[in-house]
Amino acid sequence: MHIHILGICGTFMGGIAQIASALGHRVTGSDRNVYPPMSTQLEAAGIGLMEGWDPAHLQPAPDQVVVGNALSRGNPAVEYMLDAGLPYTSGPQWLAENVLEERWVLAVAGTHGKTTTASMLAWILEEAGMEPGFLIGGVPRNFGISARAGDSPFFVVEADEYDTAFFDKRSKFVHYRPRTCVLNNLEFDHADIFDDLGQIQRQFHHLVRTVPGSGLLVVPEGDGNLDEVLAMGCWTPVERFGVAPEAEWQAREAAPDGSRFEVLCSGKSAGWVEWNLTGKHNVFNALAALAAARHAGVPPETGVVALGAFENVKRRMELRGEVQGVRVFDDFAHHPTAIETTLAGLRAQVGEGRILAVLEPRSNTMRLGIHAQTLPASLAGADQVFLYAPASLDWDAGAVMAPLGERCRLFGETRALVQALQAEAAAGDTVLVMSNGGFENVHERILQALEERP
Repeated sequence: MHIHILGICGTFMGGIAQIASALGHRVTGSDRNVYPPMSTQLEAAGIGLMEGWDPAHLQPAPDQVVVGNALSRGNPAVEYMLDAGLPYTSGPQWLAENVLEERWVLAVAGTHGKTTTASMLAWILEEAGMEPGFLIGGVPRNFGISARAGDSPFFVVEADEYDTAFFDKRSKFVHYRPRTCVLNNLEFDHADIFDDLGQIQRQFHHLVRTVPGSGLLVVPEGDGNLDEVLAMGCWTPVERFGVAPEAEWQAREAAPDGSRFEVLCSGKSAGWVEWNLTGKHNVFNALAALAAARHAGVPPETGVVALGAFENVKRRMELRGEVQGVRVFDDFAHHPTAIETTLAGLRAQVGEGRILAVLEPRSNTMRLGIHAQTLPASLAGADQVFLYAPASLDWDAGAVMAPLGERCRLFGETRALVQALQAEAAAGDTVLVMSNGGFENVHERILQALEERP
C-alpha cells in the first residue's frame, strides 16, 4: 500500500512514517519544512520527502493519506485531497487500526514529562528482554530513533492530549485504548484549542474511560487536577507515586540534584538508581515508568538497573557543547512549570555557578500570553535571562518580564541575542536554551560565537 503523510516531519507523524515503512508499506510525505533530525531519520528509512503542500505530491493518488494535526482547511494539499475524494485518516487512528490492535499498550499522558517517561518505560522493557514497539515525541538516545513497530505484544506510546486532526477534534490519546496508563500530571496548556482546564480534564477522563478494569492507572500523589479527573469516574486500579507515605512508589534521595536515589515499592527497597539525569521531576518520571513496567511484568529491581543505563532524550538537558569553560545545554521546556523544574535541577547541579537562561516562547499557549503572569517567577532560578521576544508575540514582553529587572534582556532577533551571550558568558557559566522548536539553530550559533571570540 502507498501511504502519503501530510505533515511528515513532525515527530509524531515521522514516527508513523517509520512504523508504516517497517510494516512493508511504501511511504512518502510532504511538509512545510523538511529539516533534520526527522528528515535524516526518514531518509535513512528510505522514505521520500517533498517540500511544501503542492497537490502534485498526491499524484498519482496514494492508497491512503494520513493527515497531521498541523494541517487545516484551506491548505492546498488538504483541499485537493478532499476534492479528489482520496481516502484519508489521522495519525492516531492509523496507529490504532494498524499497530495497536491486540497489543498491550502502555500510554504515558500528562502536561509535562511524557517524552522522558515514555522513553524510560520503553528502555526498561527493552532491558527486560521484551523488545517493545514504541512511538515517542522525541528521540531516546538509548534507541536513536523515535519509533519502531516492534515484534512483541508490548507497545509504548506517548499519549498527547492535543487534538487529532482538522476532522477529528478529540484528543489523540483517546484512540490508543491502553491497558497500562500513566497520568504524569495535569495543568492548563494548549490554549489554542482548550478554553480552560476543565476542557482538558474532560479529555483526560475520556482517556480514563478507555482503560480496562484489568488495567492500571499510574497517578502522582497529591495532583488535585488529576484527582478531579478520577472523581468523574474510575473503573481501573490506581497506583500512586510521590513523596507521601501512602504512595506505593516513593524515592529516597541521596543526592540533592536527583542523580542518585533509592526506589521504594510498597515500603520495600527495590534498589538505587544512579544516572546522569537531574531534577526531582525526573525522579518522579522514573517512579511512574517503574510502576508501569511492573504492571507489564518487569520486577522493580530489573527496572532500577535499567534506569542506571538510561541516557535521556535528545533535547532534554542535552549538552550541546563546551567552549572556553562555558557549557551550552538544550532543553524542550516551554511551560512555566517545566521551566522552573528544569532550572531547579540545573541549579542543584551547578551550585553557585551562573546560569544564563535563553528562552523562546514559541508554543501557541506561550505566544498567546496565557502563561505571562507566571513566566517571570519560573525564570527566577536563572542569574540572567535572555528572552527572544519577536514582534509577533501577543503580549508586552517588557511589561511582563519587569519583575526580573535588569536580570532579563529582550531581543527581537536571534543575531543580537547570540552576540549578547558571546559578550556575557564567562568560564564556569552554564547556558540553558529552552524552546520547543528549532530556534534558528541558536544553540550551535552560540557555541560558534564563543569559539570566535578572543
